[in-house]
Amino acid sequence: MPLIDISIARGRTPEQLRAFIRAVHRAAEETVGATPENITVIVREIEREHWSRTDRTIAELDAAASATN
Repeated sequence: MPLIDISIARGRTPEQLRAFIRAVHRAAEETVGATPENITVIVREIEREHWSRTDRTIAELDAAASATN
């Protein structure tokens, strides 16, 4: 009974998230033989200001990338 808990930065469309869930669900079926009714996928969208990498938030990294383009 796979429980797949995913954290992702906020900013995807509902269609992108739905496609992502579908792909993860399918991967669980194909790789570990889980049956669809036993797969749970949780997607947690984290605010870009609440997620950091290299001591800078993703929002700060986004702003810096936009400034250089």
